[in-house]
Amino acid sequence: MATMESLIGLVNRIQRACTVLGDYGGDSALPTLWEALPSVVVVGGQSSGKSSVLESIVGRDFLPRGSGIVTRRPLVLQLHKTEEGPQEYAEFLHLPKRRFTDFAMVRKEIQDETDRMTGRAKMISPVPIHLSIYSPNVVNLTLIDLPGLTKVAIEGQPEGIVQDIENMVRSYIEKPNCIILAISPANQDIATSDAMKLSREVDPTGERTFGVLTKLDLMDKGTNALEVLEGRAYRLLHPWVGIVNRSQADINKNVDMIAARRREREFFATSPDYGHLSSKMGSEYLAKLLSKHLESVIRARIPSITSLINKSIDELEGELDHLGRPVAIDAGAQLYTILELCRAFDRIFKEHLEGGRPGGDRIYGVFENQLPSAMRKLPFDRHLSLQNVRKVISEADGYQPHLIAPEQGYRRLIDSSLNYFRGPAEASVDAVHFILKELVRRSIGETKELRRFHTLQAELAAASNEALERFREESKKTTLRLVEMESSYLTVDFFRRLPHEVEKGGIPSAAAAADRYGEGHFRRIGSNVTQYVAMVSELLKNSIPKAVVHCQVREAKRSLLDHFYTQVGKKEGKQLSQLLDEDPALMQRRQQCAKRLELYKSARDEIDSVSWSSR
Repeated sequence: MATMESLIGLVNRIQRACTVLGDYGGDSALPTLWEALPSVVVVGGQSSGKSSVLESIVGRDFLPRGSGIVTRRPLVLQLHKTEEGPQEYAEFLHLPKRRFTDFAMVRKEIQDETDRMTGRAKMISPVPIHLSIYSPNVVNLTLIDLPGLTKVAIEGQPEGIVQDIENMVRSYIEKPNCIILAISPANQDIATSDAMKLSREVDPTGERTFGVLTKLDLMDKGTNALEVLEGRAYRLLHPWVGIVNRSQADINKNVDMIAARRREREFFATSPDYGHLSSKMGSEYLAKLLSKHLESVIRARIPSITSLINKSIDELEGELDHLGRPVAIDAGAQLYTILELCRAFDRIFKEHLEGGRPGGDRIYGVFENQLPSAMRKLPFDRHLSLQNVRKVISEADGYQPHLIAPEQGYRRLIDSSLNYFRGPAEASVDAVHFILKELVRRSIGETKELRRFHTLQAELAAASNEALERFREESKKTTLRLVEMESSYLTVDFFRRLPHEVEKGGIPSAAAAADRYGEGHFRRIGSNVTQYVAMVSELLKNSIPKAVVHCQVREAKRSLLDHFYTQVGKKEGKQLSQLLDEDPALMQRRQQCAKRLELYKSARDEIDSVSWSSR
């Protein structure tokens, strides 16, 4: 089983890693390990004696003092017990290579580091300061000192700072892994204690709260705090501990903390009120009590912390896979990345066309439904009506009526009828063009690797649409050429199979001659042209889709990005970098995830090392 020292040291190391890598709880959008770590949080109102309790536990005078809000950042105080002999020293996490043996300089550095983060305007910050103290006069323990609760902002501070401090304190002590060290002065009514009021709100059963009464030596004569210390006035699961701090006069005279501890022991041992409790009173007893309890909480929480770490590592690695690798700096690597991204997009685009993904079937729908429907709606009934046929035939004859068959009239009627097919042909080209454009847009959105490169997405979309526009123009030319070809050369065999109006002898019959300009004659012409147009319509129903697929779909599959590849190959390093510009928020998220992943892996290694050493 791991020792107390190794378990508390384990949490100390993980806490330091948390701060270095930006995890100190709060409303982070990332998984937080900080809040899962057991910790002892010191809570108290201003002038409750909070700083003096901490200094008594450490045995050193090292905290900033003054009026108003002195503690303006969380102070993570990690105590390490050393062997007798070596000199006591302190180290700050933000100054890893510097040892402080003068604790007056420790006080100054706490003040300076606070000002560096919050400025001199007495603002507060949630970013903790980490201070480690190595001494034979301490127990292995970690305490987190928070700003003192207050009811009034001092001059130069916003009114909201009172609520800000309470919110910060609450954010720490409401976590189920937090051990609350609630400090209240004995010379004030416990019912009005800010620390106890807030602790009771977040820990109503008192199972996480240790109550500390300070200033027992300053109570009015004839009074004592036994009702509280013996748990009758305010019951907690853990026993109350009384503390006697140095007086202000002692502080002014720089009375040694070791001597102050000795006086404290004497006070309880000789007190008629508290003598029977003397073995469970004082700062030394409090430190040992907290250390033992913290160790037991850590031991109980290690399995759940390990589970959280493993789960968070999986989540962070998954998110980093989704976010993608950082972009290379080398121009050759950037060009390779761009081409790989283009190929990924092109692969998805082809899957849409070939049926691996939905969308390509809509092109078939154009040929199977839209084109035939458009052809059926062409106004041939009106164009080949008896009245219009008579008009066109007569105009084609001019001053000389046709002798046998009105060939010029036929050609005019057929040519003008076939001209109507230009509309459906162009509409089919446009419909397929818009489907291809939509598939490009959809394919870009579905290419996961592209999602973080908005500039490249826009360039790909523009290049693809430009290529599709070229394919559309070529397709229009081809399909219209098919229509024109039908007008340019009529199918002679069709007309040769029509019934002849001239008898075998070559002399028109009297009935035929009489009917040449009659209604029946024009109806036959209209019927013949209608049949020819229907035949051409069937031909175009088959040939237009072939032309469209050949000129647009086939080319989109074969050469959609050919021109883009040529242009990219000519770009310099800076231009390639611009194509791979990422959303700053995404870059920041990747960096945050990478740092947090580093933290969790470091924590996992730390836990594994303790478990291994304890076998």
